Amino acid sequence: MIDDAVVELSPGFTAVTGETGAGKTMVVTSLGLLLGGRADPALVRIGAGKAVVEGRITVPDDATAAVRAEEAGAELDDGALLISRTVSAEGRSRAHLGGRSVPVGVLAELADELVAVHGQTDQQGLLKLSRQRQALDRYAGDAVAVPLAKYGEAYKRLRAASVELDEITTRARERAQEADMLRYGLDEIAAVEPRAGEDVELAEEAERLGHAEALASAAAAAHAALAGNPEDPEGVDAGTLVAGGQRALDAVRSYDPALAALADRIGEIGILLRDAAGDLAGYADDLDADPLRLSAVEERRAALTGLTRKYGEDIATVLAWAETSAARLTELDGDDERIGELTAERDALRSELGGLAQALTDARTEAAERFAAAVTAELASLAMPHARVSFDIRQTEDPEGVEVGGRAVAYGPAGADEVELLLAPHPGAPPRPIAKGASGGELSRVMLAVEVVFAGTDPVPTYLFDEVDAGVGGKAAVEIGRRLARLAKTAQVVVVTHLPQVAAFADRQLLVEKTNDGSVTRSGVKVLEGEDRVRELSRMLAGQEDSETARAHAEELLATARADM
Repeated sequence: MIDDAVVELSPGFTAVTGETGAGKTMVVTSLGLLLGGRADPALVRIGAGKAVVEGRITVPDDATAAVRAEEAGAELDDGALLISRTVSAEGRSRAHLGGRSVPVGVLAELADELVAVHGQTDQQGLLKLSRQRQALDRYAGDAVAVPLAKYGEAYKRLRAASVELDEITTRARERAQEADMLRYGLDEIAAVEPRAGEDVELAEEAERLGHAEALASAAAAAHAALAGNPEDPEGVDAGTLVAGGQRALDAVRSYDPALAALADRIGEIGILLRDAAGDLAGYADDLDADPLRLSAVEERRAALTGLTRKYGEDIATVLAWAETSAARLTELDGDDERIGELTAERDALRSELGGLAQALTDARTEAAERFAAAVTAELASLAMPHARVSFDIRQTEDPEGVEVGGRAVAYGPAGADEVELLLAPHPGAPPRPIAKGASGGELSRVMLAVEVVFAGTDPVPTYLFDEVDAGVGGKAAVEIGRRLARLAKTAQVVVVTHLPQVAAFADRQLLVEKTNDGSVTRSGVKVLEGEDRVRELSRMLAGQEDSETARAHAEELLATARADM
């Protein structure tokens, strides 16, 4: 619906109004995209390739959001973060933060600290018990956060010990079979007694023994070529020829140093030839051509191959398998001892967890009394003077649970408490869960009161309410507008509303209006001032912009709001 619009929100209270279907909620949706919300291709304008939302959010330099943004590579522009989100018609989404492309999850992390968004779906979320417990914990601050962190660590350790204990006890047969298999393999390896590298040595020896005759013949021929053949005294060998060359040069070496150097080099060659000839003679003498030795080598190699076929590609791998398996077998054989250790550890952790769960219950109970009193006081300012809010903090008995208050109760990662927000809307009415005890308008006011209380203990720079006044009218609507205006004195407040009593209290009013050119509906956003604002409030009051009665009422609302400020 929105072709192109720029929305500049005031530091205080901004009201967004307009006719039904004009696109007011799209302003909220666009901000939701900037804060890491889900990218829905249905948001892309028909006929367009993509939708783009860009925003500028002022962030203190020492804020966690600024630090997280810098960690992501973003840069602040005069103390502000520039955020961009693009959604293609095919559903692909891209996010940019401070000029850098970032995962969408980074935007969601920043949103938790920068903006509190409340719409009809968020209001329904307050009905969930888990959300009510989270709200109480958030209000309690360190009083709950510190013991909750200790509890969480103990809970993880208990879960790990319990999982290992269950695995050992429930898989006892499988573990026994595994132990038998490992024991058989280790016995088989121990019977062969392989040495590291033995398979390589035997392979080389087998190759040598298999070609003993050829090796001996080659060594003898080489020896004869170097040192001569005793059976052929007339034969010429390399050693004799080199010695003759050296004698010829030695006779004249004193005449030329260069020739003397050559004579020395030939002498070195002679020495090397004699050494090589001696080594060849020794090699031939040491060469074992015994067929029995070859048979023994092949038999040993066959035994080693039997091991490598089962336990590894070579003897080094087989020995590594044996070392690992021995450690595993020791672990499996120690199951009974380990079961005793784990059982003791589990019982100790359950006792520790019970104490931490009791500390959580005590901290939540104390915080609940303060929280309920503060919300009740806020409801009195929201035209619910006789309403009373309270918390029901309870546990569910479970024989397998932890001991809290002398009872075995069920527990989870956040403790043993079930926290439920109760509302008694008028004197004599019993406290009931807000899902059952509050009408739509009352629930909206309870949610607003909760957020106002949070603002005093855990402030957020910006609050966004999407029709928080749904189901409310008359005096209650005026009180909601007044309370939102007071909240806006310490934070930025943006409200999408259809109630003139709420809009009149805004520091700035934005009108989302649509025009129809016969083919495409376009919406725009403009700031209302003076007469334009009176006309819009008149329309909201009576559906008629030019009604004198409605205009008078609109001016009266504005005057009342200004006087209250």
